[in-house]
Amino acid sequence: MRMKHVGIIGGGPGGLMTAYLLEKMADTPVSITLFEASHRLGGKVLTPRFHHVPVRYEAGAAEFYDYAHFDEDPLKDLIAELGLSIGRMGGSAVIMRDQIISNLEDIREHLGPHAQRELTAFDQLAKDRINPAEFFHSDHPDGAPHPPDDRRFDTLLAGIAEPATRQFVEHLIHSDLATEPHRTSITYGLQNYLMNDPAYMQLYSIVGGNEQLPRELAARIHATTLLEHRVERVDKQGNKLRVTSHCRGVSRTDEFDYVVVALPHNSVPNVTFAGEHLSAAVREHQSHYDHPAHYLRVTILFDRPFWRSRLSDSFWMLDSFGGCCLYDESSREPGHSHGILGWLLGGEIVREMSSWDDDRLIAAALDSLPEFLQSGREHFLEGRVHRWVGAVNAMPGGDVYHNLDQRHRPEPRQHAELLFVGDYLFDSTLNGVLDSAEYVASCIAGELAERSTVQTTPLY
Repeated sequence: MRMKHVGIIGGGPGGLMTAYLLEKMADTPVSITLFEASHRLGGKVLTPRFHHVPVRYEAGAAEFYDYAHFDEDPLKDLIAELGLSIGRMGGSAVIMRDQIISNLEDIREHLGPHAQRELTAFDQLAKDRINPAEFFHSDHPDGAPHPPDDRRFDTLLAGIAEPATRQFVEHLIHSDLATEPHRTSITYGLQNYLMNDPAYMQLYSIVGGNEQLPRELAARIHATTLLEHRVERVDKQGNKLRVTSHCRGVSRTDEFDYVVVALPHNSVPNVTFAGEHLSAAVREHQSHYDHPAHYLRVTILFDRPFWRSRLSDSFWMLDSFGGCCLYDESSREPGHSHGILGWLLGGEIVREMSSWDDDRLIAAALDSLPEFLQSGREHFLEGRVHRWVGAVNAMPGGDVYHNLDQRHRPEPRQHAELLFVGDYLFDSTLNGVLDSAEYVASCIAGELAERSTVQTTPLY
């Protein structure tokens, strides 16, 4: 049987997962070509080292979401299949007004009894609207079961009468949302609030660095990998899809039976999809999911973890920059004498701050330390900055959830062999990326198997 050729545009987790799963699922010969515009594979999963001391930190995706207490967890199973180990992560505190607030008693002591009652009421409202099982099954594979509530999350927060309670909730979830309450849905806002409850979700990272996930995937696939090849055009010629890419001024064109676009949502417009029907369909696809959200990471190396006498979790929320997450990056690798703190900023403030130079951003991060940690500035050794503007989605799935085929095939009539993979189609997590990659890989593998059966069936 003739070898089938599949082109995958994007060498991030989505592209690598699709290639890995397709090679596992396909029972007919498949040749995969992977196009990556940058010099490395892995996309938003990035674990670099400092220059001053070669210790690791997470500069992209900081953690993975654990749903194993509900049912099977495909991402966790994949990580185990690749021979990687995980380390649990946890954090329950919000540092607000220079006070560590970890529970309702802390709320009562530092924000007052009315704030405590308001938070209790909001917490019950959230759990009444979305129970743990509904949280787990929230991707609506067959499409939205009812018309969407077009109100935004800020309308729900407005029902919290006590300003201190409202600020507490906003600070708690701001870096997870990576956007503002008026730019996302009530459902997505509540999901990001409830994920702080272990009954809904737990967190972990990969021991030795999260970037081991894409590295192990890349080591196991047999694809032709084309680094620094920026795809500029996709069109159809006869029964083939053509991909035109450029590398250092040199253009090349490849033909494929299938093409998978595994790009971040904000990178899709950088590719020309030629043809009236295809270009219109991809524009509609891009528009449906056009809810950009933003991250900025500032990570600082200190000569020792000076905060450990007051703070012992993996991370805390901080009431700076509209609410940000402060990670103890050094807790990922116990035994190091140095300390690492990582600030994860999210939302509209990132648009402005991303234009600042690195030194200014590092200074702003140090200034944001609570008063009881300000003396630790003298232990500063080195700071690093990573910008992820528009790299995630403020309302994954769009205003209305489409069924899985509609999400992944923008133009199914004339270009059914062009499929899209992305976290923005599900929930803006690596778990969602894997769900998307698995759907696309199973579609291609199944269709190849059907064609193989038709071609080999005797005519008598």
